[in-house]
Amino acid sequence: MTNTLSLDSLTKTFLKYQHVLVFLAPALFVALVVTAAPTQSAEPGLDYWLEYWWLFPFFLLGATIVNTVGISGAALFVPFLIFIFPLFAFPVASETIVKISLISESFGLSSSTLAFISYGLVDRRLAVALVGGALPFVVGGALLSFFIPEVIFQFLLALLLLLSAYTLVVTDVGHEEPGGDDHDAAPTAAADGGPSGPLPDDDAKLGPAGVATDGSGDVTRVDRDGNDYRYDRGGYLERFGVYGFGGVFQGLAGFGIAEIGIVSMLRSAIPVRIAIGTNHVVVATTAIIASLTHVFGGGIVGGHEIDLASTPWNMVVFTVPATVIGGQLAPYVAAALDTGTLKRFIAAVFGVIATALFVLVGQGLL
Repeated sequence: MTNTLSLDSLTKTFLKYQHVLVFLAPALFVALVVTAAPTQSAEPGLDYWLEYWWLFPFFLLGATIVNTVGISGAALFVPFLIFIFPLFAFPVASETIVKISLISESFGLSSSTLAFISYGLVDRRLAVALVGGALPFVVGGALLSFFIPEVIFQFLLALLLLLSAYTLVVTDVGHEEPGGDDHDAAPTAAADGGPSGPLPDDDAKLGPAGVATDGSGDVTRVDRDGNDYRYDRGGYLERFGVYGFGGVFQGLAGFGIAEIGIVSMLRSAIPVRIAIGTNHVVVATTAIIASLTHVFGGGIVGGHEIDLASTPWNMVVFTVPATVIGGQLAPYVAAALDTGTLKRFIAAVFGVIATALFVLVGQGLL
């Protein structure tokens, strides 16, 4: 009993101060990279590490936008590295582009994920099932990237951007409100007294948060603010197919699983806020696994030998902190802007980028 209480207390303390970890993690990452990461330069100096400082504002803006809209960071980072970065520096190989995007995205999504967990908006059982089903496809897509020609990569990326644009336009993430809308009441959601009886209130959660599942599989969840959500976890087969398909693109191009995965969540009647929170866990986990596969997997399948020095560390030391900060700014931006308008704008940007990619594909085939 003492061990359980200690674990619950530790969990609650961790979630309460998760923002400290959010900002500490990229600082430690940058320190580790600068002091220990192998580079292609024998003795990298200050000029090497500061060469791409200008990536910070670009990735900060991109991370803020994608976290506000609720899509993968690489959906903007990959096109940026294909079209904009060469204008200021040099063309980057597709596998390096995906590697940079995934590493950066992993940190940004992880910070957002901790925030969703602390608010009680993540269905852990659902997240574990989705991650377990998607991971083989993610790893397969990442390994496949070592063999796909540049022109095929650009063609698949263009198709994925069009699919993402369509998803952004047709998916309504603002149509549903939680059951508990009495925000002026004291935070004692367990005393709701509704027709389904008292709401759950777990001691290990912040505020009145809690979750309970009855014998028929119906879930009642209460978030940190006392809002309640009722749903069931049916629809596993459809979600498995959709997340598996998206997982291939997540490994191949660095994004895709979030953009199409959220649709299968909403189609199976998962409340929108729970769907978004749980989706963050899936995308963050698969992004981390895909990143590791891109860094270490080439030597296993014969794509290339394991060479950490080939990773442009002087780029990621700026992109990682930028994505973390952008993830923390996103909730404030979402509160100030009309996310529907922002979603349509991003969909239009995706359409323009996809068209440009199709032009590049046509030139490459000539």
